[in-house]
Amino acid sequence: MIAVVIGGGTMGAGIAHLLLAGGHRVVLAESGAQRVAAARQAVEKSLAVAVERGKLDRDPEELLGELTVVGQLADVPADLVVEAVPEDVELKRRVLAAAASACPDAVLASNTSSLSISALAEGLPAERVLGMHFFNPVPVQKLVELVHHDRLDPAVLARARTWAEQLGKTVIEVRDTPGFATSRLGVAVGMEAIRMLQEGVASAEDVDTGMRLGYGWPMGPLRLTDLVGLDVRLAIAEHLAAELGPRFEPPALLREKVALGELGRKTGRGFFTW
Repeated sequence: MIAVVIGGGTMGAGIAHLLLAGGHRVVLAESGAQRVAAARQAVEKSLAVAVERGKLDRDPEELLGELTVVGQLADVPADLVVEAVPEDVELKRRVLAAAASACPDAVLASNTSSLSISALAEGLPAERVLGMHFFNPVPVQKLVELVHHDRLDPAVLARARTWAEQLGKTVIEVRDTPGFATSRLGVAVGMEAIRMLQEGVASAEDVDTGMRLGYGWPMGPLRLTDLVGLDVRLAIAEHLAAELGPRFEPPALLREKVALGELGRKTGRGFFTW
């Protein structure tokens, strides 16, 4: 089957990798020649790392033969579309509208981690639109969060579940609400960890060690924030604060680090040095 991924950043490249490894043909859409080239390189690197770590036993070149990277999405007989562009409602609406036209029979899934699916579906064939929230790194993380809304066709939800499960993921279903289940809980813990660091309760390393050894987390909330990106976490927290109230208000320390360009692993420094 054919799947379309829109957006070739970290998440988009990871989703494309997952789909290729699952035996599907993939069309990856980006904007501009430089981004098209970078998107293909990101998928190539992701596949190569998986081989090096013994997580993929197929020839990456063979898989890349099933990948087409395009600068503009044309008509594609796809069964699934996943958009993984930045967390901007209007941008996501535009790319989903283009996908709805180019892929008239496809499930239209957004990888958003916090934006309202009902809002994204406005003006679109809402019965085909749902949230399909993957986690980073996509090829490794086992969870997919499917987000449904009142106008979604139950058959589309079932199709999305089948896709996720065939890709080896465990699915949870969540009603459309700010932050869904995972981002809402994850951001709440992350913001409190940052407040504790800001207040001098403990060092970043000790906060994270406490959660890893005391609660069995595979990674502490501050290192996870570095991995996700401090700017991404700030944007989600601001959205949740606007929707759900001041308990999600971002701490001053988070705003300061983002203003300084200390965004986590992608810049080499966040709450830790990478």
